[in-house]
Amino acid sequence: MELPIELDASSAVPLHRQLYEGLRGAIISAQVAPGTRLPSTRALAEALGVSRSTIISSFAQLLSEGYLQATTGSGTFVSDELPEGALPRAHHAAESDQASIRLSTYGASLADAGPLESPRRSGLIDFRDGRPAFDAFPHTEWRRALAAAARDDGSSLDYSPDPAGYLPLREAIAAYLGRARGITCTALDVTIVNGSQQAIDLVARVLIEPGDVVALEEPGYLGAQRTFAAHGADLRAIAVDRDGIRVDWLERYAAGARLVYVTPSHQFPLGVVLGSNRRRSLLAWAERNDAIVVEDDYDSAYRYEGRPIPALFGIDRSGRVVYVGTFSKTMFPALRIGYVVAPPALREVVQNAKAFADRQSPILEQRALAAFITDGSFERHLRRMRVLYRARRAALLAALQRYIGDSVEVSGESAGMHLVVRLPLVDTKGFIERARRAGVALMSTAPHHLREPVPGEFIFGFAELDEATMEEAIARLGRILPECR
Repeated sequence: MELPIELDASSAVPLHRQLYEGLRGAIISAQVAPGTRLPSTRALAEALGVSRSTIISSFAQLLSEGYLQATTGSGTFVSDELPEGALPRAHHAAESDQASIRLSTYGASLADAGPLESPRRSGLIDFRDGRPAFDAFPHTEWRRALAAAARDDGSSLDYSPDPAGYLPLREAIAAYLGRARGITCTALDVTIVNGSQQAIDLVARVLIEPGDVVALEEPGYLGAQRTFAAHGADLRAIAVDRDGIRVDWLERYAAGARLVYVTPSHQFPLGVVLGSNRRRSLLAWAERNDAIVVEDDYDSAYRYEGRPIPALFGIDRSGRVVYVGTFSKTMFPALRIGYVVAPPALREVVQNAKAFADRQSPILEQRALAAFITDGSFERHLRRMRVLYRARRAALLAALQRYIGDSVEVSGESAGMHLVVRLPLVDTKGFIERARRAGVALMSTAPHHLREPVPGEFIFGFAELDEATMEEAIARLGRILPECR
């Protein structure tokens, strides 16, 4: 890469200082993005026409101040986070002269929200989220479906007359949900959205007024927490145990709740399954309290033990469950197609909210996905992935036992694409930092807590990583673990 730095050999400022200030300024102004891998000191010395010692001196200063991070065997990278006290990345010289703009309540809630996830960085074995196995995706079948979708009569170039989405895709989703999730619905009940995040936002728009009580699992999905908070909700954290959300806590800590958001088939992040008795209790609570249950079924397609768990929507008899699904986990994250199955009382308003949000989701991908589901490719893909992920899950569990030992506690291993590992008496931040230095990216469950996080609790996404890579990563973690207790 070419760095936006010029050195002046005739200047009284030493070259190593010029390089330090130039690179530091490029990082602060975001000309060089977080996570960027820098050229080697030898390559940079040749490119700038200076000695290698000049580069090493400048890098050492930037490393000590936290602007750079070095990983043995991988290289030197721009830090994901600027050191405390650094100027903001979007700094403008005349910022003090800019007008003060009053934000809405919604806008003000987003001003300091930060990203939902930190950027991934090359050179690290990344356990941080449950991304699917891109190497095993049926690329040929998907390209064929896209090509066929593009060979239409030109109708895909116009707006869809129905903001709820492409009708054949809605029909295919309704049929699939009937087979796989025990949900009886028709295409009329299904609204296509741009991923589950938009689904949650639309539900919040049509149901939540500022000050309304919204109950959330603790810990729970950060995207849901921030969305409901941005709409002014009064968030109430409801504990999760081995049987899922504590429904009895709803009565005690979420009196008058307008809505409860749950992930019952594979709780995020802990991975537990909401027990059958609690499912019935949750629906009864919602009916008694005139509340809505938002069921986020983000990765229920991957279950490795026991019989499939029916969706809450399928056993709801009072029309109080809004079902949210996504293809980001079963297909690939860049396919921003999700869906909402709403009860009759909410169906039209959700579809109108979608229309006012962005008119419609991209039609080409909808057409391709409809064909991919209808011809059986989607469910064949799911069957292959279940076999693959079951093997990768087993490899991760075996590696944890081999290199970490009996001190490790695991939850959420019976389903999904990640599990949670608890390492008692471990310094959470210290372990994450030492892991990064060892070439392994980890994240704790801490960001998903509304209250005090649990120390030493980490999310391990296993779907994307092959067995040998996971073995190596866990071996590295086993070597650094004694330093973090």
